[in-house]
Amino acid sequence: MSAAEILRFALRGVAANKLRSSLTVLGVLIGVASVILLVGVGTASQQEVEESIEALGTNTLTVTASGSQGTQVRFTDLTAEIAEGLDASELTPDVAAVSPVATTTATAVWDGAEYDVGSVVGSDEDYLEAANFDVAEGTGITASDVAAGARVAVVGSTVADELFGGDDPVGEEVRLGGAVYTVVGVLEEQSSSTGFGDDNDLVVAPLTAVQRTLTGYGALSQILVQSTGSDTVDAAEAETAAVLDGLMRVQADETAPYSITNAAELLETQADTAETFTLLLGAVAGISLLVGGIGITNIMMVSVTERTREIGIRKALGAPRRAILTQFLIEATALSLLGGGLGVGLAYLASSVTIAGYETVIVPGTVLLALGVSVGIGLFFGGYPASRAAKLRPIDALRYE
Repeated sequence: MSAAEILRFALRGVAANKLRSSLTVLGVLIGVASVILLVGVGTASQQEVEESIEALGTNTLTVTASGSQGTQVRFTDLTAEIAEGLDASELTPDVAAVSPVATTTATAVWDGAEYDVGSVVGSDEDYLEAANFDVAEGTGITASDVAAGARVAVVGSTVADELFGGDDPVGEEVRLGGAVYTVVGVLEEQSSSTGFGDDNDLVVAPLTAVQRTLTGYGALSQILVQSTGSDTVDAAEAETAAVLDGLMRVQADETAPYSITNAAELLETQADTAETFTLLLGAVAGISLLVGGIGITNIMMVSVTERTREIGIRKALGAPRRAILTQFLIEATALSLLGGGLGVGLAYLASSVTIAGYETVIVPGTVLLALGVSVGIGLFFGGYPASRAAKLRPIDALRYE
């Protein structure tokens, strides 16, 4: 038999029972679409986590206070004096800037409008760069503002929209916790990710002004340390720890009363976690694809049983075993390939829908992999029924009722 005749017999076999073939195709379709979409959701979540962490600045270290334990447990607050000592130290050649940070919340009032600001940050002129913020309008905080305790503020885009609407905030006076601040700038909008809050819901002002009007002169929330480059982060972290140990009088038998978070390390850890999450979603979706493959085996077994006499007649007329085997393999592959193609189409249509708060990212490699697996499933799960059909003895097939 020619290849064209084998193909024609195979396609005729698929079309012989349209409902049964459609249901088999549906199983593969759902499996392929599930793999593409769930991997897409995992990829989208991974990208958002990476973007959010990168927004912190991969050359930025965050120092926060924590209890130390040795001969006794003690807590040491981070203070402006400690930040100044770290900034002035000659033992930190890989540190570019040190920014003390005091954080609180406050209600902003302007022209009768009120808005509860998620985060009011008091810091210095280096904070915006260290935290990877850019000024879209106006100016940032200057060293003279910090030195004079000037009541000036830079607002995030969310605060600007909620409080001022369509009006230009620059130059306007805003009341924060009973004190009047002049808006000197608006920050460029940042992408915000689930689990990290709204990065644009903040007001940044000089630390001296915030301490005087909002927080008092107590402990700092954290200290931001910016390294001289992304390749000197580890060195800057070691230098920072050494200087802090001296400033905070950490004894040899004590753990440090502070912790240092390396944004680059955090990014790597979160990326690994997100990748594992993506693989897990893909594995779960792959189970549905496996179920679709079992459906192909079932439908092909039924097809072989129903067409036993036909197979016997064809073999009696001289059809070789190879032709029978190839025909049933083509039928199984056609079902899986059709289901895979339709599954890819469905995945692209559904990708515009937000799933679990994420916009699905279609990964071309996943599409090709899902299609390849669907074809492989057709060949693998169709192999046994095809082999069984090819092994039928003509005399037994002709006697089959």
